Amino acid sequence: MQSIKATPGQLSNPSDSFWDRYAAHLREKEVKPTAVRWYVIRAEQYLQVISHKRLAEHTPQDVTDYLEKLGRIGRMAAWQYCQTVDAIQHLFLMGEVVWAQHFDWAYWKRSARTLPVTHPTIARETTTVTMRAMPSHTQTGSVRLARGWDTHAPSLDALMAEIRRRGYSIRTERAYASWVTRYCAFVGNADPCGLGQAEVMAFLQHLAVERQVTASTQNQALNALVFFYQHILRQPLGDLDGFVRAKRPQRLPVVSTRTEVEKLLAHMHGTHGLMASMLYGTGMRLMDCIRLRVKDIDFAYNQIVVRDRKGQKDRVVPLPQRLVEPLQQHLRAVQRLHQADLAQGYGVVYMPYALTRKYP
Repeated sequence: MQSIKATPGQLSNPSDSFWDRYAAHLREKEVKPTAVRWYVIRAEQYLQVISHKRLAEHTPQDVTDYLEKLGRIGRMAAWQYCQTVDAIQHLFLMGEVVWAQHFDWAYWKRSARTLPVTHPTIARETTTVTMRAMPSHTQTGSVRLARGWDTHAPSLDALMAEIRRRGYSIRTERAYASWVTRYCAFVGNADPCGLGQAEVMAFLQHLAVERQVTASTQNQALNALVFFYQHILRQPLGDLDGFVRAKRPQRLPVVSTRTEVEKLLAHMHGTHGLMASMLYGTGMRLMDCIRLRVKDIDFAYNQIVVRDRKGQKDRVVPLPQRLVEPLQQHLRAVQRLHQADLAQGYGVVYMPYALTRKYP
């Protein structure tokens, strides 16, 4: 393998044959000989991005930012991403950087996977036929449920299409489709058009008595079947009161004290720490925070506008003063990252409501 010299800004001693020592370290750790060259390339690419720091001055946040950015490159295969994480890990372990021994490398290696078409982030971009062809519960080996998806395909397609037309969440779509399929399996995959109130009540009672589900689970199944019969089959079920309802336990809520919350947040850092602080300080839901856009943060009024969330409603939440500076620092870092992505031909972002085709 050709020797590659490190640049003065990356290493403590620019005269050392750093990459030769790195390759020797990889062979000592029993990395496959055919992969050593690629490990060197991937480690060198990382150092080129953070060339303004010496290797000993790199921080966990530097690695996290790099791996997060790398994960946004759609054309990178999962094994390539995992190999990159491993290459960077060996880079720091060889240099005996203390924090690298405690860094969660396993988390990033687990992240090296391609999102399935049913993943909430991209599920809306797939057709209902694709979603129906890959139901999550068929992976458990339930042949009966899988047969139900095939038998009642037109009705399930219509169900998912109607849910998307109404703008319900992808989780609601999955849950409703799953309960309709389970109901059809319960009645022997008979045509639901010929069934009605009696069969639905028997299914709900079966969930409470035999399956011993919680009250919220039984209510979700009820809502799914009422929606299915009313909007898809056009056969409203009417009043449903004659079935055994699952018991709803009476429990007092447990609320963490302010001191407990402060201790918890003190152990969270970086982007995830900022997100946790925002969830606690603003009252946003998790997906509200994940899908938050820059334009919806109003620093002048110390407030955040949560757009088009649960129930397709907008609402305003307060922005705590102590989060203003950390959030502004995060936005500046994201802006620099975005500009670097654009300079390299990347910078992809999700666009809703067919805007990708309208504004390519």
